[in-house]
Amino acid sequence: MARTAAVTMRWLEQLQFEGRGKGGDRPTILVDADTTVATSPVELLLLAAATCTASDMVIILQKQRVKLEVLEIAVDGTRRDEEPRRFTAIAFHIRVRGDGADDAKVRRAVDLSIEKYCSVIASLAPDIPITYDVAIA
Repeated sequence: MARTAAVTMRWLEQLQFEGRGKGGDRPTILVDADTTVATSPVELLLLAAATCTASDMVIILQKQRVKLEVLEIAVDGTRRDEEPRRFTAIAFHIRVRGDGADDAKVRRAVDLSIEKYCSVIASLAPDIPITYDVAIA
């Protein structure tokens, strides 16, 4: 049986909305297309990609016996000037600290996430180049 994901969204005012994952008592999140009071939908897409990749990395690094202390990911997305203003490139900037963390292990975790496991990245248009750099603190 296919797995599904579902959300609900409600317009509040101007270009502000609240949404939540469907089911349970999850908290709502505020989304603002004007970015005046909350994160925009486009920023949320980058945040979803970063969180998806980070989740994969945590699992993979744990399997590599890395005792993770810090994992931070900043993501920059380049967008077209014309509508639709879709992403034309996405760059991840990853900072990791932890006992046993080295460049090879971290890069292996990132590669596996980006190329195989991250469903958010896999859902993006395949012509969007995804790049990354790694800093081991």
